[in-house]
Amino acid sequence: MYNLVMEFTKALIKGKLIKRYKRFFADIKLNNEIVTAHCPNTGSMKGLLDEGNHVFISKNDDPKRKLKYTLEIIQVKKNLVGVNTHFANKIAYHGLSNNLVKEVSNNDSIKPEVFFDKETRFDFLIKKNNQKIFVEVKNVTLFREEKIAEFPDAVTTRGSKHLKTLIIATEKGYKSYLLFLIQIEGVESFKIAKDIDKEYYKNYLLAKKAG
Repeated sequence: MYNLVMEFTKALIKGKLIKRYKRFFADIKLNNEIVTAHCPNTGSMKGLLDEGNHVFISKNDDPKRKLKYTLEIIQVKKNLVGVNTHFANKIAYHGLSNNLVKEVSNNDSIKPEVFFDKETRFDFLIKKNNQKIFVEVKNVTLFREEKIAEFPDAVTTRGSKHLKTLIIATEKGYKSYLLFLIQIEGVESFKIAKDIDKEYYKNYLLAKKAG
């Protein structure tokens, strides 16, 4: 595991979660005011959405935006959890381009959002010493045990499809990596949540065996 400290360009505002609804909306209590923030995470966010959890939101003064606030972090069990999935690939790109991931360090080029076939696009195509490498990023926000992160937090047929396609890419001569980006403070290890999605765990084992 690689540990990075994330810094925000603007100060965040602390509040309390009232509820998340319709996937994209979260009502937040700021002192005596209730605001609706954009929720940039459409996943289940299992274990994060208890009413009263402390949250941190950012404010955007762009007049074109309907919602002025964005939900960035939820605090659970004293752990800060980054829930803005829009940051996932930006964080991964920072790590890849600054040689912070040793498996693909000192690469020649990094290209985001590259199609492997007509149906599947991976997050990054890296070239290193004439070797083409696909990197697919998965954002991790689930932790049910102390200091252990898990993925997925719900059944993910899309995730299984990506695993199967990475296997095909490996068979065609690409190197393939799955990068689990854990936006959870204080965790020390990671595992697949096989009780949540047995099919994903099965495909994960197949992908691991395939290299």
